[in-house]
This record gives sequence, C-alpha cells and structure tokens, in this order.
Amino acid sequence: MALTAQESIRDELSRDFAGELIAPGDAGYDEARRVWNGAIDRRPSLIARCTGTADVIAAVKCARANEQDVAIRGGGHSNAGHSMIDGGIVIDCSPMKGIRVDPSSRTATAQPGVVWGELDRETQAFGLGVTGGEVSDTGIAGLTLGGGIGWLKRMYGLTCDNLLSVDLVTAEGELIRASENENAELYWGVRGAGHNFGVVTQFEYRLHPVGPLVLAGFILYPLDRAADVLRFTRDFCDEAPDEVTVTSAIITAPPAPFVPEALHNKPVLAVVPCYVGPVEEGERALRPLREYGPPAADLVEPTPYVTVQRFIDETYPPGRRIYIKSEWLRGLEDGAIDKAIEGAERFDTPLSQIIFHQMGGALARVPDDATAFDGRDAKYMATIIAVWEAPDDDREPHVTWARELWEQMKPWSTGGSYVNHMMDEGDARVHAAYGHGKYERLLALKNMYDPTNFFRLNQNIKPTAG
Repeated sequence: MALTAQESIRDELSRDFAGELIAPGDAGYDEARRVWNGAIDRRPSLIARCTGTADVIAAVKCARANEQDVAIRGGGHSNAGHSMIDGGIVIDCSPMKGIRVDPSSRTATAQPGVVWGELDRETQAFGLGVTGGEVSDTGIAGLTLGGGIGWLKRMYGLTCDNLLSVDLVTAEGELIRASENENAELYWGVRGAGHNFGVVTQFEYRLHPVGPLVLAGFILYPLDRAADVLRFTRDFCDEAPDEVTVTSAIITAPPAPFVPEALHNKPVLAVVPCYVGPVEEGERALRPLREYGPPAADLVEPTPYVTVQRFIDETYPPGRRIYIKSEWLRGLEDGAIDKAIEGAERFDTPLSQIIFHQMGGALARVPDDATAFDGRDAKYMATIIAVWEAPDDDREPHVTWARELWEQMKPWSTGGSYVNHMMDEGDARVHAAYGHGKYERLLALKNMYDPTNFFRLNQNIKPTAG
C-alpha cells in the first residue's frame, strides 16, 4: 500500500532522527499536543520530539524540503499557542533538558526544553540565579527570546540582558552562534524578537548572587482599600532601591488558611514585594509598605528564592483557558488605578486577574538600542488576564472583558506591549511592540536569515525579501 504524504514525511525524517516521532493515532499523541493554555486545541500532522541539535537540524531540513509549516515548542507556555500548530510539524524541543552551571565564571548553559524551576534549582545550588519567569514551569526559551521579566529584573536586568550567547538553527538547517563577537547583529535581534530567526538549541546566561533566602510574600487588602493602597505603593516604588521589586495584583482571594475569612472568595488587592539582598536590610526597606493601612494580612517573610519563583504556580496550572492583554504604562497614574478597580468589580470569573508589574531599576539603565526588546522607558506593565476553566464556557465574555479593560488603559500607555504577553494581535501591534526604528532593523535581519518566513508562528516580523 502506498504511503500517504504525511506517512512519507515521517518515514523520511525517521532515517536521520534519534528522538520520537508522534502522529495522529499514535499512543501519546493527545498528551504530546497539549500545551499550557487550555484554550489552544491544535492537531499537528507530526510532532518531532528532539533529543539534541542534530534532531532539530533534521526536522528543519525535512519540513523545509516538504514545504511543511512548523511550530517550535520549548516549554509550551506561549499564551497565544505558538508552540502548537494545526497540520504541519511541531519541532518539539521539550526533551532537551541539559543544564551546566559554572560557578567560577558565574555562567550557565541550558537547552531549550528547560523550564525555569529546573534552571533555578541548578543555579541556586551555588547561590546564583538569572532573571526568570514568575511561573516555574514557564520555558526558558520563549521567555528569554521575548525579553524576560521576573523578580530579579530591577536588580540584574531582563533575562535577555543576561544572555551571553545562543546556538541557533537557521531556516536553512545551518547551526550558527550569536554573541557579542559572533553574528553580533543577530545577537542583538534574538534578545527581544528571537522567535523569528531560528530554533535556539543552547542558551548561555550570565549569573548573579541570589539568595538562597529573599524577603518576599503577599500583603492583602480588601478591594475597597485598593485605590488608596495602590497610590501609596506607587509612591513607595518611586523611591525604592533596585533590590526591591513590587508586583500588585487584583485577584479573588482563595479560601485558604492564610487569608482572613472575611476575604475568602472576594476580590482583594495583593501587594507582593520581593527584596533581593540581605534579609535584615530588606526588613528595613519594606517596613513602610508592610505597615501601611494596616493590611488585612502580611505574609512577607524570609523565603527561598526557588519558592518565590513558585508563588503563583497554583494560580496558573496547565489546562486553564487563558486570554491575556498587556500594555506598557508610563506610570501608575490615578486614572489607571481607578479603571483597574472598576474592571475588578466586573471580573468575568474568579480566576481572572489584573496585574501591575513594577519596572525600572537595572533594566531601565540598559541603553534602549542595546537589544531588540522595547519598553525600557515604562515604569509599569499592566497585564489583564481572563482565566476560565470549563471547556464549554463561551470564551467571548472573557475575551471581551479583557479587551475592554485593556482599551481603558491606553491613555496611560507608552504605546507598546510586551511580546511575551501578546495574543495574535496583527502586524500593527507587533510593529508597535518594537517601535519603527527597531522594527526596520529586525526586518533586515528577517530578510537575511528567514526571507521565506519559514519561522512565522510567532509575533511575526514579516520579511519583504522572499
């Protein structure tokens, strides 16, 4: 019996592929195509689970030769679902878990299947760390290539600011290295728009002293106190040293023992500071924030950094439906605060959240043209997350709630957005995320390294050369 086209592609790839090839009908197919965002339900023709760089090269060459669309999967945490595809081939790097830490040079190398909890565990064995995601099962690859925001950003800069080099497989299946001294323009581009240029098979990071204990935790207030507390927190943050990072979120309080019973299942303001430095110095630095109000609950205490990195894991388990909108803000102005509280009063589900991430510090002192990442002039990032669980829920009310609140934040916007917090929002939105000058520079890189737009399932820079 003659092979189908997809069977023929699988047979061709299997001749030079050490990993597992999974197609519809195979055991484990549904598990292999599942990604973090439960709203994404896509059915690829083939999932190529790579064991190393040679597998990635083989998969790229096979897909290109057979004119197959591709998705690149690392941790599978893309909000927009870019790590999975309908039809085509998923180049799945999630089995590539190698990590090496060199404490003497304070560097680490890691493969693209590593997630932040795994990298943190290895680096913290030596009291070191690099800015990483705020959910421990977020993949290092996607977060790094889009910029990289985490608890260490004000102290040590973004993840991409600490990226020393990458090994990257191009659309032609060629392995190249990009660093300050090799392919320097590509090195500039991967630090903020790296999803566009190839499959990164190794990341090299600069590490910094971290912990193992930091001073961090949740400070809770009822929603009717939120406006006053957010204004105080804003003023506190304006004077805070780099060691302090504060994230403020309006959430629905869980019925947990550490939450006062009067707040159970009600919208609350959670102010979450993290002090990266000696705990005793942190106690002094955070005292004004902890004493203001006073709060309904103060859960700030010396905490292992790896635990802080898991603070919100239970809030974002794999499989929940997510729709996210994000905007850089020039400041946490009174109008933005008022709109956020009004939005919380219309929460579409008790799982949804409104988050203000404090920016500034070290990340703002990196020259704007040093990397493709754009947004260093923002003082805050507003992130609006609609979350729902039931698969038969109508998604439109959730999406509408997030979009409407996002529109209401625009008067305080710097004009851009964080690409890692974007859905599929169109060319104009991608252009705005980088600004015209950087976008033109990225377009030249795309024309050079991927003129046919082989890598297009991303926040896409569309080439003009192909």
